[in-house]
Amino acid sequence: MSNAFTWLFLVALALAVGMRLWLAARQSRHVSAHRGAVPDSFTSAITLAAHQKAADYTIAKVRLGIVDAVLDAAVLLALTLGGLLQAIVELWSRWLPTDSLWHGAALIVSVLLARGALELPASVYRIFVIEEKFGFNKMTWQLFLADLVKSTAVVAILGTPLLLAVLWLMSAAGGLWWLYVWAVVVGYTMILQMIVPAFVMPLFNKFSPLEDPVLVERMQRLLARCGFKSRGLFVMDGSKRSAHGNAYFSGFGAAKRIVLFDTLIGRLQPAEVEAVLAHELGHFKLHHIVKGMLLSWAVSFIMLYVLGVLVGQAWFYAGLGVTTQTLAVALLLFMLVLPEFMFFLQPVTTLFSRKNEFEADGYAAQHSNAEDLVQALVKLYRDNASTLTPDPLHSAFYDSHPPAATRIARLRAA
Repeated sequence: MSNAFTWLFLVALALAVGMRLWLAARQSRHVSAHRGAVPDSFTSAITLAAHQKAADYTIAKVRLGIVDAVLDAAVLLALTLGGLLQAIVELWSRWLPTDSLWHGAALIVSVLLARGALELPASVYRIFVIEEKFGFNKMTWQLFLADLVKSTAVVAILGTPLLLAVLWLMSAAGGLWWLYVWAVVVGYTMILQMIVPAFVMPLFNKFSPLEDPVLVERMQRLLARCGFKSRGLFVMDGSKRSAHGNAYFSGFGAAKRIVLFDTLIGRLQPAEVEAVLAHELGHFKLHHIVKGMLLSWAVSFIMLYVLGVLVGQAWFYAGLGVTTQTLAVALLLFMLVLPEFMFFLQPVTTLFSRKNEFEADGYAAQHSNAEDLVQALVKLYRDNASTLTPDPLHSAFYDSHPPAATRIARLRAA
């Protein structure tokens, strides 16, 4: 059985990596083929130079993604069938009992830290080469290193208790441990939704109350029309890291707040900012956030049940090149290989996200001016160098938002 599972894993990995590379090649060819002309519906708003910049920026990111895909596959094979994970297990066994809670925690943390370290060069290249080349990077090396230290500390402080709780439940809660773990994960997620906006995010960015009187008045009228109450309207200093602009909600329940990037406010007219906020309000009022959380909880329920079945199967460990059968090893193996088996379900989540985006656009059109949202989107596509001509299949796999032309056409029809 272990040999059969080994081949199943290899086939899944080969198909997933092959599909990633094929989609990347399609995206590069499609964007390159349409680089020479702005789509007809955007000729009055986006120059050929801006369109070509977006094409070149997209292709540069795709090429980096190709390197990432190949390296990730190589690291996964080294950890599993290459025997590296088994070697790490044996290394920690020199100091800690193999079946102990602390051995499991040390194993998982060390592997995750090593993978994170291997991903650093790609992050550095993306920020300091690609983003710098196209005029988006505002990050300094000092800020990058500070972010790295702070993010590592935050993950350690918030993640270690959860990891220890999961490993303890796996060993002490009997055959239904996976159900108790699921309940803990759901509860912990809810807690994080309330504490992260107030205590974690201010470690990385400054959040100031919105002070522009014209914008404040517009926003307050919009919130009143939509029946929305929050802890406030905040402006985030996103410009200290990037020239990209955005807006989002954070928090849950009484802790929810609305955040606008300073770069967004600097580029859009007040009516356009209002339309963008109306779109974000649409996500909340149409329960997209709650639906997304429920969907993620349902998926995690199924995945933990599957893991609960696999932990007792010797072929699962042996089929992935590991001879030590502990709960922590099973959890780590599951975390490592699951993305390869789940990759082909990604278009389903993309379709779900796009449906939400269309609905939020519709809500914005009802509670603000649809043409203002169109103008805001055009500016954001232009200023963020988002390609207007993505490959349809690549977009269906990866893009959580609908293509620009389709989205704007629907808004104008509204």
